[in-house]
Amino acid sequence: MRQYTTFRQLEIFDAIAHFKSFTKASEALYLTQPTVSMQMKKLSDMVGVPLIEQVGKKIHLTEDGRELARATREVFDIMDRFSMSVAERQGLKQGQLRLMAISTASYFAPRLLGEFAKLYPGIEVSLRVTNKEQVLASIANNLDDLYLLGQPPLDMEVVVTPIMDNPIVVLAAPDHPLAKAKNIPLKALVNEPWLMREVGSGTRTAIERRFAEHEIALRPRMELGSNEAIKQAILSGLGISALSQHTLVMHQPEQFAVLDVEGFPIHRQWYAVYPAGRQLSVVARAFLDYLLARAEPIA
Repeated sequence: MRQYTTFRQLEIFDAIAHFKSFTKASEALYLTQPTVSMQMKKLSDMVGVPLIEQVGKKIHLTEDGRELARATREVFDIMDRFSMSVAERQGLKQGQLRLMAISTASYFAPRLLGEFAKLYPGIEVSLRVTNKEQVLASIANNLDDLYLLGQPPLDMEVVVTPIMDNPIVVLAAPDHPLAKAKNIPLKALVNEPWLMREVGSGTRTAIERRFAEHEIALRPRMELGSNEAIKQAILSGLGISALSQHTLVMHQPEQFAVLDVEGFPIHRQWYAVYPAGRQLSVVARAFLDYLLARAEPIA
């Protein structure tokens, strides 16, 4: 059975060609490095020639890789022109898009919304970032077009669409004694001072569930009301925590130590949610389609 190159593979390759780094490409696309490496291997196997070579720690494109990079940009330019053409036929020259998201989504939602607004400059976009309780209240009252959540509500009639990976990783200060350790057992972290979000936080629930699966009770040293407060506390030496990998997007890789812990990262998803009885507007449907077109395939 013949295999074909996917648009997502070309997007990953284009990011690597731009950044000359697997790490920066994975961060820019919110993908794990193993996913990026696997997709590049599949792409090289499909085209039948090496596209990337590594000399020391530096990434270089082969001659075939440079040719594919030029062709990829042409494909993206064609797709951008096509998207605008479709938008005009669908009446997306004007309209409104109202989004609401939980606080952790603020690390990526503005960029995605900005990219969409550039494609459709006539559309007025708004984004409200708040806590989970207010998001759920807005869903119940059907106030916004789409909602971005890490954990969909279980007691509401909603349409739920996975749009992006949301890995939860264990973070420590770079000088933490376990910073360079490998395969750290969960039990080794029981006596560490844990910094946690408030009770009810989706991230906290996922962490406690992972420890409970190993019959380990986790007792936080401190509860903090935001991811930024937790990160500052980590850097101040107050303890360790586990947060969405997206919270690191504005930091240098060496600023935090991502601990290699048994059972982590916890693989979660980001979801686009809207009330089941709501008829999406043309603009909201276009934005959801945009998210799905650029999202990592869901296994």
